[in-house]
Amino acid sequence: MPLNILIVDDSAAIRKILQRVLRQTDVPIGEVYEAGDGVEALELMKTQKVGLILSDINMPKMDGLQLLSKLKANESWKMVPIVMITTEGSQNKVVEAVNLGAAGYVRKPFTAEQIKDKLASVL
Repeated sequence: MPLNILIVDDSAAIRKILQRVLRQTDVPIGEVYEAGDGVEALELMKTQKVGLILSDINMPKMDGLQLLSKLKANESWKMVPIVMITTEGSQNKVVEAVNLGAAGYVRKPFTAEQIKDKLASVL
């Protein structure tokens, strides 16, 4: 069954790179949706069925940790796995993300292999 994926990152370039990497994985992909920040992501979640979210931590308007909290607090979305993708050097933010319910994280710059490995462990 194809998996609809939401990529949340304020960088359009990173969103495109992640789309390309996702197509190289063995994961059967349905639709790939994009959002530039947490606010856009929440709006999109209201209208689309998503089975996996890849989210940056540092974004304007609503960052990835705020988004993660809101998603995990919602009955309809709390079971959707969320993988954080971050340049965040601070281990504290990564630990906070995992404590909030993130399924895992990948640090930027990432390789296609790292994304594949993380998806294999999450899905």
